[in-house]
Amino acid sequence: MIERTLSKKIKYLISKFPVISLTGPRQSGKTTLVKNCLPGYNYVNMEDMEMREFASEDPKSFLSKYNNKVIIDEVQRIPELFSYIQTEVDKSGKTGQFILTGSQNMLLQQNIAQSLAGRVAILKLLPLSMEELKEAGYGMNDSADYMYNGFYPRIYDKKIVPYDWYGNYIQTYVERDVRLIKNITDLQTFQKFLKMCAGRIGQSLNLSSLGNDCGITHNTAKAWISLMESCYVIFLLQPYYKNYGKRLTKMPKLYFYDTGLACHLLGIQNKKQLNSHYLRGGLFEAFVISEIMKYKFNRGQEHNCYFWRDKTGNEIDCIIEKSDSLMKIEIKSGNTITESYFSGLEYWKKIARENDKNFYLIYNGENNQKRNIANIISWKEIISIFKQ
Repeated sequence: MIERTLSKKIKYLISKFPVISLTGPRQSGKTTLVKNCLPGYNYVNMEDMEMREFASEDPKSFLSKYNNKVIIDEVQRIPELFSYIQTEVDKSGKTGQFILTGSQNMLLQQNIAQSLAGRVAILKLLPLSMEELKEAGYGMNDSADYMYNGFYPRIYDKKIVPYDWYGNYIQTYVERDVRLIKNITDLQTFQKFLKMCAGRIGQSLNLSSLGNDCGITHNTAKAWISLMESCYVIFLLQPYYKNYGKRLTKMPKLYFYDTGLACHLLGIQNKKQLNSHYLRGGLFEAFVISEIMKYKFNRGQEHNCYFWRDKTGNEIDCIIEKSDSLMKIEIKSGNTITESYFSGLEYWKKIARENDKNFYLIYNGENNQKRNIANIISWKEIISIFKQ
């Protein structure tokens, strides 16, 4: 097993909360993580029809069978179970009783909010981070290798060709979740929608344009985007809200959590095609921002990431909100630094009248530098921005 950073947080939180919720995309390693992290726990998978019927028809007997020390996988399949879990944890007062995992964040969070608020620690597990791969001996010297291969554990564990694995992943998991959450009968149109979203990676989300290109309504496009967010296929990076006297864009930017999946949807079949692809810049941005999110999620924190753009096109790719300051980050896929890379940061300094050290440029080159305008960080050391 590749050691997961989040395991430390899980081991800490089981002594603090009666319930731990762990969500993330299918095949990100949730089950493997909790089984290895908590070897004394029973394990039940709600994908098993027999177990699902048992839990649904007689929830009290189901919970008593496992002695309140159990991992329940895909628990969102049995929404009626949550109120019984609430009763159990309130009655016993013990910590570390239930570990609830699921790949459909929307359904799981709805049930948690209704029944388990204040009793549960909420964690997210994305596919492997670059940090975890390096520590496990899977480090690579070219960012394009990471971006093309993606970060799902099975690709590395079983040495599967990425293009083959992602094709099966889309068929087996994405479409299955789609049908479970929302009754979408036209899967061909939905697959086209997925590909259209990949073609807009790193761009502002225009639902009307996206819907028109796919032949669906604005409301359907909005519902499908929410569905893909819920299944951890995409995330929408929201615009930073502070005005500074300027008119700001209000549309979020669309990214994929995993660049390997996006590459497959774009028809990219090898690293050479990726390096010459017109969306390489957007894929590189997704790669960097996902690594930032993984760093935060793997430590039990929210990512607090935004972007900033005004109506005249001045932009900063990523802003991380801290308790007392903001980290301003430009992301560039080029290997050689040019003065144009700093234009967004310089404009921000001018209008915000800031002169702190929280300005960063993450680029595809090898060398870290300290300049007056920004700290320059190689793609190989993305998370070093948190250790400056």
